[in-house]
Amino acid sequence: MEALLPPQTRDYMLRTREVAETVIRPNAAELDRTGEYPHAAMEALKKDGLTGVWIPEEYGGRGGTVLDLCVIVEEISKACGGAGVAYAVNALGSFPILLQGTEEQKKRWLPDVASGDRYICFCLSEKNAGSDAGSLTTSATKVGDRYVISGDKKWSTNAAVADIFTVFAATNPNKGARGISAFVVERDDDGFEVGLLEDKMGIRCCPVNETHFREVQVSDDRLLGGREGTGFLGAMATLDRARPGVAAQAVGLAAGALNLAVNFASERKQFGQSIINFQGLQFMLADDATQVEAARQLVHTAANAIDNGVKNFSKLSAMCKVFATDTAMSVTTNAVQVFGGVGYLRNYPIEKYMRDAKITQIYEGTNQIQRLVIGRSLIREAAS
Repeated sequence: MEALLPPQTRDYMLRTREVAETVIRPNAAELDRTGEYPHAAMEALKKDGLTGVWIPEEYGGRGGTVLDLCVIVEEISKACGGAGVAYAVNALGSFPILLQGTEEQKKRWLPDVASGDRYICFCLSEKNAGSDAGSLTTSATKVGDRYVISGDKKWSTNAAVADIFTVFAATNPNKGARGISAFVVERDDDGFEVGLLEDKMGIRCCPVNETHFREVQVSDDRLLGGREGTGFLGAMATLDRARPGVAAQAVGLAAGALNLAVNFASERKQFGQSIINFQGLQFMLADDATQVEAARQLVHTAANAIDNGVKNFSKLSAMCKVFATDTAMSVTTNAVQVFGGVGYLRNYPIEKYMRDAKITQIYEGTNQIQRLVIGRSLIREAAS
């Protein structure tokens, strides 16, 4: 199916695959053990011109597509899910600026993200505002020509290494979601703190922290788009655009695990033959391979819809996220089963895939929430 990709997309895929196999895969187990950030991987991607592909050329990027982003994330994730997140979260963090920022704001922050010189973090979720993202308690109060941001964020992926933070806060708490605005905060702003580093089950080399805003004062030119009350819509539009990237991460994990399972089954002998010759195992692997390819095509369909300006792509975005991430959890679990007892050991690579896969069903909108999005879209379509 690679031959069906546009030439530029296929070039990105092949270049990323080379980095993934030579730099990322050899270090994946050690980074999983230590939780260290994949600096070498990010530097290699930067050196090969693979950072910021989703950012337009006028802001220092490659002028690529969401499909390009998805293909790159899949290839990285085949080797290491954590490195895939570390790369993709820069798209998540920069999409609010792309979608809502003024020209001045885009030119101010996007070029450094595009070049890979600075990392960016998306700060939306709070302890009591996860799926219910409209119930934020972090506030931004206008004082003269400045805003004072106060509150705490949870699950800030990339926070430990990021320099730029897109932050969502209530400027008018009485309006609920319509009172939420988006801001850009920089690491050296007074009162900003990166807090607790979470000890995670998977994607361990990509840091997830609490972030704290202790009366952080920012000038009004940090308000994205220069308008209050548009932050929640911008956050939802960002997540719709970013979910194919999460789905691509899941496809990469599933494909990577499947490849390992097939190779192991071809080499492992029982009852005088390779276990891949057993029909029961062949059926399981056949089903897994079919699910992986179906998930990949759904991701590409959603990405192409976004790239071609299709309206109301939320349903497709939710569908690819649900299907690909459920596939990743199923396929990686089956792959551990193929490895048998050694699949449960840390000194074999397969168990990491299962641990990394689980979070894809949870973050950037749980799969339960995605099913609500799909269901409500069906209701609206039936009523129209």
